[in-house]
Amino acid sequence: MSASLPRLVAAFFATALGATAVQADELREQALELFKPLPSTIPAVADNEITPEKIELGKALFFDPRISASGVFSCNSCHNLATGGDDNLETSIGHGWQKGPRNAPTVLNAVFNEAQFWDGRAEDLKAQAKGPVQAGVEMANTPEQVVATLKSMPQYVSWFEGAFPGESDPVTFDNMAKAIEAFEATLLTPAPFDAYLNGNADALSDDQKTGLALFMDKGCVSCHSGINVGGHGYYPFGLIEKPGAEVLPPNDKGRFAVTQTADDSYVFRASPLRNIAVTAPYFHSGKVWDLEQAVAIMGTSQLGEELNDAEVKAITRFLLSLTGEMPEITYPVLPPETATTPRPSGEIVN
Repeated sequence: MSASLPRLVAAFFATALGATAVQADELREQALELFKPLPSTIPAVADNEITPEKIELGKALFFDPRISASGVFSCNSCHNLATGGDDNLETSIGHGWQKGPRNAPTVLNAVFNEAQFWDGRAEDLKAQAKGPVQAGVEMANTPEQVVATLKSMPQYVSWFEGAFPGESDPVTFDNMAKAIEAFEATLLTPAPFDAYLNGNADALSDDQKTGLALFMDKGCVSCHSGINVGGHGYYPFGLIEKPGAEVLPPNDKGRFAVTQTADDSYVFRASPLRNIAVTAPYFHSGKVWDLEQAVAIMGTSQLGEELNDAEVKAITRFLLSLTGEMPEITYPVLPPETATTPRPSGEIVN
């Protein structure tokens, strides 16, 4: 009997480990039905061929504050690539130090969103790039002024000609937006969760796997799934129970402003959750700074369930696995102004 004991013990552990491996495989297979890993290449976008020249031009424009009327604000001001692709403010500060109405979403992986902005009013990143430039509380500029600014600098003219070959007049507002879109399409952040989906079982800790299982079992995936773990579909904030006015301001009715449909009151596009741990504060109102608190609020408001502390912490640990590796960005040296470059103005025009 003593001789067979080691074999029995070994058989027991082999069986236990085998069962654990099966459970782990089942969790990953279940996840793969709901999520997709980031691609290893730059994704294609509609009606805009992405080229190296267009990417480099878009990077310059993304960082150039001179496309704002004041010469102070660039795309990077509100979508800072050093701080998670957003500005870590409740709502952004824009032209004349005016405060914007909503929290700035991250630009990281935004190419995978179904539409842009919290209310989905921009169909893609090209359309999104045009909005803040013209918004009075953001950059407060006009397409004509932007084009005049860019054409006043010979280096920009040369870059546009290289990015849009064959066009008789390549320096246009539309091409500015296409170039910015091309650059933003490169802002992908592969994360431990992608490694897990691609087959590396050790990429997530046991706590994160527990959180992933809860994230799926509790129904969080009803809104937050796919390649960007959200970023698609429109849902009422407060599907089961409306959060308080401090989180859901009554004067912002979300997608209703776009569709003028009563059913779209307080409806917003599901937030993408990649890099969520580094993009506080949360929600369109930017009123919640703690990720665990945000998870708890989503439990009661969207799922109708009071998540206990252990569940909140486990789901939050899973969300940490969505924090990805930033692409290496070299800050561009921008073309100098000339005597014909329009002068900046901080005037607020009502």
